[in-house]
Amino acid sequence: MHHTILLVDDDRSFCTALAGALRRRGHTVLLAHDYTDAVAEAEAWTPDRAVIDLRMGARGGLELVQTLRQTHPELRMVVLTGYGSIATAVEAIKAGAIHYLTKPADADEILAAFERTDAQVDGPATSPTPRRLEEVEWDHLQRVLTDAGGNVSEAARRLGMHRRSLQRKLARGRPNGDES
Repeated sequence: MHHTILLVDDDRSFCTALAGALRRRGHTVLLAHDYTDAVAEAEAWTPDRAVIDLRMGARGGLELVQTLRQTHPELRMVVLTGYGSIATAVEAIKAGAIHYLTKPADADEILAAFERTDAQVDGPATSPTPRRLEEVEWDHLQRVLTDAGGNVSEAARRLGMHRRSLQRKLARGRPNGDES
């Protein structure tokens, strides 16, 4: 399916390369390199997808995600960062992103993130029942572990945590959603 994707990253060469890859896959891509340009592009073109770098200048990606969530609640957003951690992943999801990927992420990984989420969500991107922090953390750990090919040591390195800490969290298993 064809989408209009707002791509926001202050790294112009990365942005240009990723935009080209997304265009080759049949998508319309709008480029912005900072908060102000991104808000203007979203207002002018109303994209249905956005890929947003977490760290950009004075006004970062989290602030942009929050703004776009308020002005375009139907917009599905994936956050990219070169500084991945559980804390930033949780912040991005709380702010309104549907997915969180660490750089370098290629066009196929980004599109797969949207597809995985589209398969789970029917309707607007806002959820009537917010997910618990433990559930978001568990999903992020599982995603990073899968991306690391099941290698716990590599996943721990990508998460910026000690291998044994990750093993303990994984041993506890998926948090049960009965607690309030």
